[in-house]
Amino acid sequence: LFVIVFGRQTRCVKWRCGCGHVWRLLSLLLCFSPLVSGHIRYSIPEKMKKGSLIGNVAQDLGLDLKRLRSGRARIVSGESIQYTELKADKGTLVVNERIDREQLCGDVTPCSFSFEIILENPMELHQVTVEITDINDHSPTFNENKLRFIISESAVSGARFSLGSAEDQDVGVNGLKEYFLTENENFVLEQNSNTDGKKYAEMVLQKPLDRETNPSLSLKLIAVDGGTPQRSGTVNIDITVLDVNDNAPVFNQSVYKATVLENSPKDTYVITVNASDADHGSNGVVTYHFSDITRALRNTFIIDEKSGIISIKGLIDYEKDKKYEFRIDAKDQGGLTDSSKVIIEVTDVNDNAPTISVMSFTSPVSEDSPPGTTIGIINVKDLDSGDNGQVNCKIEENSPFKIKSNLRNYYTLVTDTVLDREGVSDYNITVVATDSGLPPLSVRRTFHLKVSDVNDNAPVFLQSVYNTFITENNSPGLSVLTLRAKDPDENQNARVSYILEETNVGGSPISDFVSVNAESGVVHAVRSFDYEQIKELLFVVKAQDGGSPPLSSNVTVKILIQDQNDNPPQVLYPVQTGGSVVAEMVPRSADVGYLVTKVVAVDVDSGQNAWLSYKLQKATDRALFEVGLQNGEIRTIRQVSDKDAVKQRLTVIVEDNGQPSRSATVIVNVAVADSFPEVLSEFTDFTHDKEYKDNLTFYLVLALAVVSFLFITCLVVIISVKIYRWRQSRILYQSKLPVIPYYPPRYSDTLGTGTLPHVYNYEVCRTTDSRKSDCKFGRAGSQNVLIMEPSSTGTMQRIQSDRNILDEPDSPLEVSWFNLYIFRPHFVIATTEKCPLPPKNYR
Repeated sequence: LFVIVFGRQTRCVKWRCGCGHVWRLLSLLLCFSPLVSGHIRYSIPEKMKKGSLIGNVAQDLGLDLKRLRSGRARIVSGESIQYTELKADKGTLVVNERIDREQLCGDVTPCSFSFEIILENPMELHQVTVEITDINDHSPTFNENKLRFIISESAVSGARFSLGSAEDQDVGVNGLKEYFLTENENFVLEQNSNTDGKKYAEMVLQKPLDRETNPSLSLKLIAVDGGTPQRSGTVNIDITVLDVNDNAPVFNQSVYKATVLENSPKDTYVITVNASDADHGSNGVVTYHFSDITRALRNTFIIDEKSGIISIKGLIDYEKDKKYEFRIDAKDQGGLTDSSKVIIEVTDVNDNAPTISVMSFTSPVSEDSPPGTTIGIINVKDLDSGDNGQVNCKIEENSPFKIKSNLRNYYTLVTDTVLDREGVSDYNITVVATDSGLPPLSVRRTFHLKVSDVNDNAPVFLQSVYNTFITENNSPGLSVLTLRAKDPDENQNARVSYILEETNVGGSPISDFVSVNAESGVVHAVRSFDYEQIKELLFVVKAQDGGSPPLSSNVTVKILIQDQNDNPPQVLYPVQTGGSVVAEMVPRSADVGYLVTKVVAVDVDSGQNAWLSYKLQKATDRALFEVGLQNGEIRTIRQVSDKDAVKQRLTVIVEDNGQPSRSATVIVNVAVADSFPEVLSEFTDFTHDKEYKDNLTFYLVLALAVVSFLFITCLVVIISVKIYRWRQSRILYQSKLPVIPYYPPRYSDTLGTGTLPHVYNYEVCRTTDSRKSDCKFGRAGSQNVLIMEPSSTGTMQRIQSDRNILDEPDSPLEVSWFNLYIFRPHFVIATTEKCPLPPKNYR
């Protein structure tokens, strides 16, 4: 039966399988929690083949197959064996391992196991419970192959003999149904049930035994289950008839109850059972035995046959068995028995600490995640019961996270506040799960969460304004200062680039003056600055990070240009002209301190570089004039007399206060006279005479040098040609080689005389540096350029020129060798060829 609950509407669907009627119970519970979408319950028979269909999860949950794939749907189970498998591509749940209900649950009914299906993005949690129904795959079995009874013939009618019970691992209708006893005259079968529903059989004496007639009996007890087809189990009963024991043991209680703590040590006392027998002697000796006990009980408890003390033999675990129920037989020596029931309840102790299982955990988480963002899902379980199994979860220490419980045993870790990676880049989240037992047990689980960065911080400069100084006349490319900006983000978001903001300085863009290295932030001077043209630069640099979108901040940079003493003083007065003479007149009646004139000069530099001082460097009469050191005033220092010359020439030097200082010189002509005509006659030829004399001397020396050079050159050329022709004629007369009629391209025999024109080829030697090239050009008739050595070995001889050049092996020269081919007197053909420089000792 498939049940879907949506609000108040209920739909029921029934499936029919080909192999028979199989009912499936599905209950889908929709919770309003953001993590839990539903609870499905399926019912399947045990021992289905691997790959058998359990149900269509996608259809039952109302999920799309794409959602299962995109959400990476998976099964999370705390069991070591994965019984089911989720086919995400089909949305079906199939059997992964063959399921044995008896191995999985034992006698517990109903038998089921649960697991969770988790989907991500967004996170969903669906709980699935699979109930395993029993099939009739086990027959009833007895603990013993044969039951032996020794019964006195004096046993009265109604005497009961416990036959124990058969075990059938199946449950429900497939479990043990009833017992049958083979037909006989003495006994009838009576069936009873314990409080837990377990059936056992007792054999009741209906007709007294007669040992003389039947000293022994053989019967069969048949146990039958209710499954289809029906299964059965058989045990043989051998009865030996004894004489005269007419009193059976009797327990003082029909039911014995006891309580034991789990994990009690071995040999711990549980309870004592007691039965009495009215007979005397050996017939009154009673022994105690387990009547109906499973193999598990035999390994858990032990009974003293003589005293009836029941004690612990094995491990008591509340989580496995909360109560034990079995029967005890008391037998006398005559074979008479009585039985009693023992019920032992196990008290739970807090012996299991909670366990934390991680269903999902997301790391890293972005720092801009809003509060309430889920970072993980955990499952907390405690195998204890009651208060011992109640678990409380919390997060240790103060952290921006909290834990919420949306479903039993499931907790979610969520952010409580906004995260800031620059403040804390990672967290160690410790979750503590504590149960409510005494003493409480707890477990800790630490989760390491990293916070990923987002570009939420702009670069910040270390200073709000940068001020620096640079001296004018700097070299282009000079590093002026370094800008530094820090970005607390990381990786690409913290990579800072420096950008020069465009602005104009004096009509020119700022990039014509400075540049900024984008990586290092170093500000360089693009050109040399002149203080007299520009005194300061004010511009803005932007620091921008590499995030997306990028963030930036600006800073103002102020560069103050410092003055250098790079300008000499400039004389404004008196004005220096090249074509005329300006003279200051001083009357002969001038007194001491008479102001002749004032030298006015300026310096475009600033500060102490512009402080000017005036000094009299030369004067026709130093005893007559002085110059003011600070103001440049020229005054008389004595009375002018008639003996003083009319023409007075003063050289005044104007010097600034820079380091090193610069100066300018001005010539002041002073005329000591009372009238202008007197001054004019004295100064008319003053300047022109001197310049004329200077120029005349220069030109005379130059002319003499040129004439001497031409004379010597002509003399040397004439002598060289004469010697050359003399040696050439001697060589031609001594040669006996035949003439080869070859005419070079430049040869011309226009006159028909067989002589060459006055054309010669000479050696040219040049260095690699053009400024040091030494070119030698010969002229016709020259005899000192080519030196030909006589030889009688052939007509073709090589002439070497300027041997002194070859004596310098390190000289970077290219040498051309001359090949002179001699055919007849005064017939010489010269060709050239380049060859490597010969060794120093080559001749």
